[in-house]
Amino acid sequence: MTRRFLAAIWFILAGLTAAPLLAQQSGENPEQVWVQIEAQPNLTAVNEALRRRSAQLQDVNGFDLGSGWYGVALGPYAPDVADEVLRRLRREGAIPRDSYIARSSDYDRQIWPVGSDFLTEEEAAVIADIPSQPDTQPAVTDVQTTEVAPAVTPEPEPEVVDETPREARASEATLNREQRADLQVALKWAGHYEGRIDAAFGGGTRRSMASWQEANGYDATGVLTTLQRADLLGQYNAVLDGMGMTSVSDPQMGIQMDMPLGVVAFKEYEPPFAHFQQTGDIPARALLISQEGTQDTLYGLYDIMQTLRIVPPEGPRKREKDSFVLIGESATMISHTEATLRDGQIKGFTLIWPAGDEERRTRILGMMQDSFTRIDGVLDPAQGYNEEQSIDLVSGLEIRKPVLSRSGFYVDRIGTVVTTSEVVGQCGSLTLDDVYDAKVTSVDEALGIAVLSPVQSLAPMMVATFQQDNARLNSDVAVAGYSYGGVLGAPSLTYGSVSDVKGLNGEKQLKRLALNALDGDAGGPVLDASGAVLGMLMPRSTDGRQLPDDVSFATDAQSLQTALRAAGITAATTPGAGTLPPAELSDRASAMTVLVSCWE
Repeated sequence: MTRRFLAAIWFILAGLTAAPLLAQQSGENPEQVWVQIEAQPNLTAVNEALRRRSAQLQDVNGFDLGSGWYGVALGPYAPDVADEVLRRLRREGAIPRDSYIARSSDYDRQIWPVGSDFLTEEEAAVIADIPSQPDTQPAVTDVQTTEVAPAVTPEPEPEVVDETPREARASEATLNREQRADLQVALKWAGHYEGRIDAAFGGGTRRSMASWQEANGYDATGVLTTLQRADLLGQYNAVLDGMGMTSVSDPQMGIQMDMPLGVVAFKEYEPPFAHFQQTGDIPARALLISQEGTQDTLYGLYDIMQTLRIVPPEGPRKREKDSFVLIGESATMISHTEATLRDGQIKGFTLIWPAGDEERRTRILGMMQDSFTRIDGVLDPAQGYNEEQSIDLVSGLEIRKPVLSRSGFYVDRIGTVVTTSEVVGQCGSLTLDDVYDAKVTSVDEALGIAVLSPVQSLAPMMVATFQQDNARLNSDVAVAGYSYGGVLGAPSLTYGSVSDVKGLNGEKQLKRLALNALDGDAGGPVLDASGAVLGMLMPRSTDGRQLPDDVSFATDAQSLQTALRAAGITAATTPGAGTLPPAELSDRASAMTVLVSCWE
């Protein structure tokens, strides 16, 4: 009634200028239409649906469809308004996707709201087409509202008639096994049932039903009525409101499954993936996986997925001969991937969901798992080919990258590494060559040296041998390091010479080098012509001074050995002399040098 009251005021204020507008929008006899959203086979079911829908939506009406069926519809609206309402509510996941536009002639009579009969009220369509006015409209002092819209007694709420216990048992007897199990699942979710999900309504289930009834203001009979069952399942499914769980069938992928299209939408194909990107406030993503292949292909996919940013390194993972499950967990996200090899085709999916929303995530994941179905078809490797390629992307997905990468080198046969303390920082984890986990054994902040130990013992091809003699001025040196942070996949060698046997301020533990190094080289070994280690390359100064590009510094071998002894490690030494051929020196340097990466 409020809507009609406001519409009448607007009509008076608008005056005669409104008449042409209404004629253009609706014609002389505007037709009223409805958005049909639900149909139910009996009065009990439609009463429950009306109560549930009216708590969520506006303009809810109930109609007799004939033949014992009843409908729930929104309206009435002008046709163009109805189309917009239908599209918007579908997009928001507030109504079923099979909702449609209905005409008044589709209904026999109106049953709700009680006392309403829009089917015979000719003015309803006109009122529905009049826009409501904002609260900022000026006050009307010359219009008597009592003359425009007489006071009307508020319409009473419809009486909802529930079943008797006997009727409830009779309706319960018509439930199939799956429906009975669903009720147990919902009771367990609500915290009233602790037994097995066996679809058997024994004493434990009856007691849990009575407990739920009492907690929700019903008589504790231990037998749920049709309305109460709908209420329980409505509570259980409320967590999925707005998720838009919809069955998606993709013949190009050869996959059919339920997906939360209320929060993600298809973007593109990047073999072997179909990408579904975030569409709203929830930072969710999903992938469908489809490709031809063998067990080697499956295992390769398993390894590649673990290099991606969408799969955090922490979390359980399991690989079997024809399938894998890969779960990555971080402070901000949880990523679940599963794939199976069958008949030469690998198919699966990934769900990425924000951390801390476990109830909704597990419900959506369970529905995706239960509905996942293989259909004919597998993604063409050429589908969605993108000319814009990047070394940081795999099939459109960003590779997980470390916060910082520097160089280091092996100093014993079990894989202990010495590197710059700069790389340790505030790392969540450390890796060697992006593969092996490492932990910090000791740090000497004054010298800028860190000693790392692999979590599992390694067997390096080469370890450092430290030069016993002092470095000679102007002698040739080479630094081995991952100049570009591992992009090249192997260390490179940069040549230079010793400019001074001390630092710019006379530091005895430093050697100044005439050598043009990059940030990634820091922590790498400085070798003389014989292949012995003279020291470790230090990071470039961060004190604000701009030194020439070819000025670098190294901590000397004696300082490194002191730091290693403090960590309980005795390094090999040599009075080495002579000169190695360039190729042999390069091989020796590469074999002992390792990429050290700091991860969040």
